[in-house]
Amino acid sequence: MGNADLRDLATIEEVPWDELDPGVVAVDAHNWLYRYLTTTVRFTNESVYTTSAGDEVANLVGIVQGLPKFFEHDLTPVFVFDGGPSELKADEIAERREAREKLEDQLEDAREAGDATEVARLDSATQRLTDVIQETSRGLLERLDVPVVEAPAEGEAQAAHIAKRGDADYVGTEDYDALLFGAPVTLRQLTSKGNPERMRLEETLDDLGLTREQLVDVAILCGTDFNDGVHGYGPKTALKAVREHGDLWRVVEAEDVVVENADLVRELFFNPNVTDDYAFDTTISPDVDAAKAYVTDEWGVPADEVARGFERIDEGLTQTGLDDWA
Repeated sequence: MGNADLRDLATIEEVPWDELDPGVVAVDAHNWLYRYLTTTVRFTNESVYTTSAGDEVANLVGIVQGLPKFFEHDLTPVFVFDGGPSELKADEIAERREAREKLEDQLEDAREAGDATEVARLDSATQRLTDVIQETSRGLLERLDVPVVEAPAEGEAQAAHIAKRGDADYVGTEDYDALLFGAPVTLRQLTSKGNPERMRLEETLDDLGLTREQLVDVAILCGTDFNDGVHGYGPKTALKAVREHGDLWRVVEAEDVVVENADLVRELFFNPNVTDDYAFDTTISPDVDAAKAYVTDEWGVPADEVARGFERIDEGLTQTGLDDWA
């Protein structure tokens, strides 16, 4: 969910790609990959991304198509992969699994009915980051010399931590929880056709007249990935309550509401399970030939499906000087 209610509160502006300052983007890898994975599956014939052994590697097509956006605009991506999920997220994971299982049943019905349009839609909606997708994504990024960081828990929290330490200029994710984890500047819509959106934490706090702690309290009242929130508390109501009473605990006392796991959720946003034990080089020296061979020879993706993407990767790195081999 990523607390979509925060969109009504956050200070967000659309920024043309060419107006973004060059820099390092700590990318929420699972979030980014899932977007490209579902799009590729929906609009690409399954024979393109299905190996002779039956493994689906639509992620490889998505990575090759998605990386050029960074390089063409002098942005260096650092992909931050999730570790183990928080126990607080267990209920949401279970709900997502149940929803996916229902969609998978509908997918089988659509296949039996020969409804190609519905099959494409449902196949996209039921995608998940399998072990093969995890392995091959890292394998391709390694050959392209794109930095990878392994988070101990939530990738988004680790990405925000990297940015807060000054080792990245932006966090790249579609989720709004990056604000709650303290990401100074977040770039959204990195997987969309249009311009990205820039979301700034300090401007958001200034515009709302809140501290970060109060913003987290507003989000908890609305509901996050880690708690269900309080019935009847949307962004406006929650904002008013926190402004009036000062913090979550005073809202609970004054308005006689119950917030499940409030102390644990608060602690997760303020002291997430992250690590300082990472290192990456932002000078990228890709082995494009090895990457092509990995995608087309080792994993069987037709060369013409990824040819233009590899060309753009090569051209983008050369033009912006991110590589040290041009």
